[in-house]
Amino acid sequence: MIDPLIVEHIIDQALAEDIGFVDLTSELVIPAAATARLAINAREPMVVAGVDIAGQVFRRRVPNCTYESKVADGDRVAAGAILALVSGPARGLLTAERTALNMLQHLSGIATLTAQYADKIKGTKAVLIDTRKTIPGLRALAKHAAQVGGARNHRLRLDDGVLIKDNHIAVCGGIQAAVARARAGTPTLTKIEVECDTLEQVREALAAGADCLLLDNMTLEQLREAVTLASGRVPLEASGGVRLDTIRGIAETGVDFVSVGRITQSAPAVDIGLDVAIDV
Repeated sequence: MIDPLIVEHIIDQALAEDIGFVDLTSELVIPAAATARLAINAREPMVVAGVDIAGQVFRRRVPNCTYESKVADGDRVAAGAILALVSGPARGLLTAERTALNMLQHLSGIATLTAQYADKIKGTKAVLIDTRKTIPGLRALAKHAAQVGGARNHRLRLDDGVLIKDNHIAVCGGIQAAVARARAGTPTLTKIEVECDTLEQVREALAAGADCLLLDNMTLEQLREAVTLASGRVPLEASGGVRLDTIRGIAETGVDFVSVGRITQSAPAVDIGLDVAIDV
């Protein structure tokens, strides 16, 4: 799903940010002719995401390097697993090391946390979906990581669809008016989703002809009542402060989707290292 040009741009920006004019230490310490063979190692259990992107980082700086992935995105690995091997001119590889690891650690952190959420709702009808809560500039990569971790991508950009939220409703003068204006200006196949904070808003959105409802920060009792009110007529998305210890109960109310912002917004990076490869 990632546009190669977007990835290339992100990598160039990240390398420029980290290197500046020159990697002073490597230029002074590493002989120009020196080569190295390095292993990227998982230092904790994780779900891998971004292993090939890390390879692109190295190749962007060292076009003639050799990069060999030992795992694929979406793989669950144990601590100590070798994720990839890279060899080539030592100066360039060491210059690109931090950028490659930063991306791999961040994306694998997203995939790992996403998998934990997805595992919690196995056996229910609910599908885990991501949100637009991402680090600016890294959304395409974050969405990829969430997908390989077990989430379904939802709304990459604002032009993906219509989601009428609380502020839209307030400014527009109500749900009925907002849905009517959206319906008048969108193609027939465009889905119109309405955010509902109360059961009364659920009734209003259903009466207005919304195609799907976002149930924001509702209690389990309210979610069950919303499911009853909708009676399968439209998909229901539960959202708002969903945690690992609450997602199962939310999924069991009968909603169709559970959206979680923290999987892309605040997932902790996993521990990945780059070491000289010995007997590998």
